[in-house]
Amino acid sequence: MRAIRIVALGLLALAVLVAAAPIRPTGAAYHGANGKIASETAASIDAQVLEDTAGGRTGHFLVVLVQQADARQAAAAAHNFEARGQSVVEALRWEAKASQPAVRAALDTLGARYRAYWIVNAFAVEGSRAVVEAMAARPDVAAIESDRAFQVDLERPMTGAITAPALAPSAIEWNVSWVNAPAMWAQGHTGQGQTLANADTGVCWEHPALKSHYRGWNGSTADHNYNWWDAIHSDISGNGSNPCGFSSPIPCDDNGHGTHTTGTAVGDDGAGNQVGVAPGAAWIACRNMDEGVGRPSTYIECMQFFMAPTDLNGQNPDPNRRPHAVGNSYICPSVELCEAHSLQTALENLRAAGVFMAASAGNSGPGCSTIDSPPALEDSAITVGATGFQTDDIASYSSRGPVTVDGSNRRKPDLVAPGSGVRSSYPPEGYETLSGTSMASPHVAGAVLLVWSAVPNLSRAVDYTEFVLGQTAVHLTSDQGCGGDSSSQVPNNVYGQGRIDVLAAYGYASQSAPVGGIAELPELGIDPMADSGKAAIPCTVVVAAVVVGVVVLSASAWYARRRWLG
Repeated sequence: MRAIRIVALGLLALAVLVAAAPIRPTGAAYHGANGKIASETAASIDAQVLEDTAGGRTGHFLVVLVQQADARQAAAAAHNFEARGQSVVEALRWEAKASQPAVRAALDTLGARYRAYWIVNAFAVEGSRAVVEAMAARPDVAAIESDRAFQVDLERPMTGAITAPALAPSAIEWNVSWVNAPAMWAQGHTGQGQTLANADTGVCWEHPALKSHYRGWNGSTADHNYNWWDAIHSDISGNGSNPCGFSSPIPCDDNGHGTHTTGTAVGDDGAGNQVGVAPGAAWIACRNMDEGVGRPSTYIECMQFFMAPTDLNGQNPDPNRRPHAVGNSYICPSVELCEAHSLQTALENLRAAGVFMAASAGNSGPGCSTIDSPPALEDSAITVGATGFQTDDIASYSSRGPVTVDGSNRRKPDLVAPGSGVRSSYPPEGYETLSGTSMASPHVAGAVLLVWSAVPNLSRAVDYTEFVLGQTAVHLTSDQGCGGDSSSQVPNNVYGQGRIDVLAAYGYASQSAPVGGIAELPELGIDPMADSGKAAIPCTVVVAAVVVGVVVLSASAWYARRRWLG
């Protein structure tokens, strides 16, 4: 009996030690663009890379390693949503530290130029065919993917298409009122305590509608550390120069697009130009394009900065300064040969850390299955289509689902928001009207900031927040029949769940949120990154929280259905 007790006590002690021990990431094999696990013995090489390095030429490519940290496991180990950032970043960086040194040494020996990342365990490399072949022969390399530069068709200021009154300041802009943001402000909820991140062409930080909202501005001095990163370190566009320079230590916009989209989320100059949905929120930014030309690696670099902002030297990453929501008003165009899932791992890891990723659907409508480029096609992104000027009718240019380019038949978009005739901040100190899905996605990011500031218990609960936005959206139908949708079907492949209504979302969330606060809500019991769409077994338990059973059950059913049906 005594021996049994000793064994039992020993097992109990072991269980306590295992439970208390910090969880190191369990290496996960890299899932390539086709969704299949890459071979650990022969790395796949993208045909574009072979083309770019033919004839002795030097090409740009990504070397993706086999071992990838399990961000979902790391997130589940955190004691609450806010702590997930630290847990996920530690796991990602630990995996990179453990698996990258040998590859670094090989690249150094080959004389290749490279930049290492940890949000995806990968390297952006500039090298010859010999470097490609040497990397592909390594058993620790999963894939060699293209990092070719591509042109993004960015929206430009409009002239003549919208009537004159739409171009003039109207205090609160029509599109901001259309999503019911002012009703939230009237109740004291303006996005305070929340941070937006904008990945785009940069931001003109001293614009009157943006300066006071910049997280790096304290009213008298600016500190750009942890608040700005320039992922454009050299010429990508091919013209040899850039109005912002390269690796700029100061926020700058070389196009105007990023200043406009940031304004739609948080802008207000205090003098009658109320252009933003969440004017009480702060913003940070990262430039991921060189005058409209980007690479997958520049997109990944900005996502890494958002996961754990750094100082201006790229050192001392701090996940506690990560933003709450990211506006992604760009695509990695498939017509420019961008891999269908080149950004998938980075997006999934950000979502696991509790960062809401609102992504523009793209401007390739009106045809069905025109959502065909990352990040919009990813399930881990909340994809936003555009409605017309002062109407809930879908804009003709707004891309539609289902996603067929990867064979998933995934239903997209997820939501829609105003995108036509949207007036917002524009460099250097003015305002312009633009139309496109780039104008729509900042409305959703701003709406999340409003809801999370009003219902702090929901902060960083990305899946639940997406569910709430969908449940309370103005449901809209289409007879276009994309993906076999019926004329009464909601959600559908034109409008998704419908047009966002932030006041309705707040009302729903404030009634359904656990009264005691969420110690851990396991994302509705659903694994948001499981391609099978099956419900995952919750890893943790709700502690000191009162959960409304009907809401959770209906949310779980909705998300499970979304995962199964796309």
